[in-house]
Amino acid sequence: MLTISKYTKFVPYLYFLSVITYWFSHIMKSEGSSAYLILLFGIPFLWQLIKPSRKLNFSLGIIFVCLSSYLILAYLSDLFNIIDWSESSKRFLFYGGLLVVCNFVMSLWIVRNSIKKVF
Repeated sequence: MLTISKYTKFVPYLYFLSVITYWFSHIMKSEGSSAYLILLFGIPFLWQLIKPSRKLNFSLGIIFVCLSSYLILAYLSDLFNIIDWSESSKRFLFYGGLLVVCNFVMSLWIVRNSIKKVF
């Protein structure tokens, strides 16, 4: 149990790295070599795994809480404007909502890590 609690502080960074990797592989199939710019988004998260910094941690947390809050507002406005619920739109809304909520929770987790002085 002690080892699990020791490594839980890395979960948000691994989550964001996995989302960036998925985004990269998806764009790479359709766009080609221009998708390599997406990998630049993973550098701060990878840096936090290798050499943690409280300032970078807090900055990442605040930035992604703001972006996730904006995503939640955009998701809710999209949810309320959809009138005809087809099967594909239900699936899109479910996965989109799941991603938005997970991004917000992981961002709050990063802020909590920086406040609790885990690093």
